Order: sequence, then structure tokens, then C-alpha cells
Amino acid sequence: MAEDDAVRTATRNAVVVLAVIAGGAVVYWLRNILTPLALAIFLAVMIDGFARVLTEHVKGFPDRAALPVAVALSIVLFGGSAWVIADNATSFAQQLVAYQPKLNQLIERGSDLLGVRAPPSLEQLYRSVDPTQYLGLVAQRLQNFASDAVFVLVYLGFLIASRRGFKRKIVGMFPTHDEREDAVRVFGQIRDGVERYLWVQTVTGLMIAGGSWAVMAAVGLENAVFWAFLIFLASYIPIIGGFIGILLPPVFALVQFDTWWQAATLLVVLNGVQFVVGNVVLPRMQGESLNIDPVVVLLSLAFWGAIWGVPGMFLSTPLTVAAMVVLSQFPATRRLAVLLSANGSPVGASGNPASAETTSTPASTMPAPSKT
Repeated sequence: MAEDDAVRTATRNAVVVLAVIAGGAVVYWLRNILTPLALAIFLAVMIDGFARVLTEHVKGFPDRAALPVAVALSIVLFGGSAWVIADNATSFAQQLVAYQPKLNQLIERGSDLLGVRAPPSLEQLYRSVDPTQYLGLVAQRLQNFASDAVFVLVYLGFLIASRRGFKRKIVGMFPTHDEREDAVRVFGQIRDGVERYLWVQTVTGLMIAGGSWAVMAAVGLENAVFWAFLIFLASYIPIIGGFIGILLPPVFALVQFDTWWQAATLLVVLNGVQFVVGNVVLPRMQGESLNIDPVVVLLSLAFWGAIWGVPGMFLSTPLTVAAMVVLSQFPATRRLAVLLSANGSPVGASGNPASAETTSTPASTMPAPSKT
């Protein structure tokens, strides 16, 4: 009997490993289809969160107007973000042309430090790289980005339109009342975990962007608003986003200013802002909301970044939250959920099993089970 149990356990573990590998391969092969869908679901969760905030925290706000207002707010936010990037990127590119002599000086200084006697100029580097050969690739990437944006909007529209039939689908998939209660609880945990992640990253990103803008404006760095906005967007990418916020502004301060103290000040202060927010504020907020091991966050970033690129980096933590909640519902995969969690208790985003009961969509709101 013991040998049979060992064989069954080994077989089950082998099947799980093979299923994970096959699932990863399918997700990679279908990335052009699944990535826009995942982004649309992410945006739909965010819009749904906006709508519930309006109904729960704005006294007397009509329920029917919550979703349209949330959609309108999201469009304004995304449209404003696109305008800020487009408007500042144009002036930023024009300033780079004016900074060409300074760039040549930086190349000479760097070559002197490295012991290179005849450093190439910026024009020589430009000709040697021959950027015309990359124009086709850049044009293709821009075309893919535009088509992906269209697919995301199409998926988002259908997801919002299909919200009314969600309860009927729940009844069809889970005939009994107990099954529906479990399904609503799991869906609520996933939604609440993603919304808490958005809340944590938004608040900490605003803190980092605000502090970064203050020091960049204090030293006189041009396009400080543009840099602060990019730092805020990069904060949604774990680990890598922090490096972007620390390194890029000091590098361009070297190009803009004739002295070194502005770049040194930016490097020190931005590093301090990232350190305080990342090691003091963020752990406390995550301790009250998220329940993911930091090593898992790093591995998830590498995994989804390798499969889906930059969109996968943005979605790595929400996807890990969803995977942890789903894995915790089955005895065979609960151990994996425990490994993904930070405190060894993956039931509920805060690690407290009781928190699983406190979702904002209680089971009592679901239709009653059929008597047939």
C-alpha cells in the first residue's frame, strides 16, 4: 500500500509539472490573443472598482450612473496620460538635438576615464549604428501596439456589456447554492486582491513621483513633470520600475547642466525616496493587503516578462494573486499556494481565513438555487 501511495504521489506531481509546462507553452503561443484580453480584464476590474467607490463612498450617488461615470473617468485619465506623454515627448526629442554638443563632451569624458584616446563623436556613433535598419522593426512595433490597443478596447467593451449576464452564468455553472457561495467567494478574493494591488501601487507610485518631481524641480531639471509621470507609470512594474526612476533623471541632468552636483543630488535624493517608500511605506501597505512572497514577485516578474513582454511585467503581480487564490481552493494544489504566500496562509489576501468571507459581493445577493 505504501508503495502504491508513493507511485500515485509521484505520478500526480509529474502530471502537475507537465501541466504547468504545457500551460506556459500555450500562454506563450497565444500571447497575441491573451495579452489584450488580460489587459482588458485588468482595466475592467479597475473600472468596476471605480464604480463601487462611487456608490459606497459618495453619499446619494445613483447606482445606475456609477458604471458610466467610472468609464468616463477612466477615459479621461488614460486620455490625459496619453496627452502628457505625447506633448512632453515632442519637446524632449527637440531638446536632445540641442544637447548634441553636451553629449559629445560626455562621450569624451567617459572615454578619458576608460583610457580611449580617440573617442567617436555622436555623429560617428549614429552613422555606425545605422538606425535606418531598425525603422522597419520600429514601424512594426508601433503597428502592433496600435492593433493591441484596439483589441484591448474591443475586449473591454464586450466585458462591460456582458456584466449583466454574469449572475446567470454563475447559476448555470454552479447549480447549488453552496457551490455558488464558494464561486462568489473565490471571484471576490481575486477581484479584491487585484484592487488592493492597484491601490498600493497607485499610492506608493504617487509618493515616489511627487517626491521625485519636487527634487527635480528644485535643481531645475527640464521636463520634470514628464519624468515624474514616467516614474509613476514605471512604479507599476515591480523592481525594474524603481531602477528607471533612480537612473534616468540623473543621466539627463549630466546632459543639461555644466556641473555635476545636480546629477549627484538627483541620484542621492531619488535613491532615498525609493528606499523610504519601498522599505517603509510599501511593506506596511502590502502587509495589510497583499500576501505574496517577495521572491515570488521577482520570479513572477521574470516569468511573465519573458512570456508577454512589458504587458506581462505590468500584470505579473495581479496574475500571481489570482493564481494563489485559485490554487488555495484545491487540496492537491494548496501547498503551491502556501509557497506563493508571504505568511503561509493563502486563504484570503491578508492571510486570515476569515477575510475570505468579507467580499463586497456577498453570496446572499446571488439568485436562489433551483429546486429541480
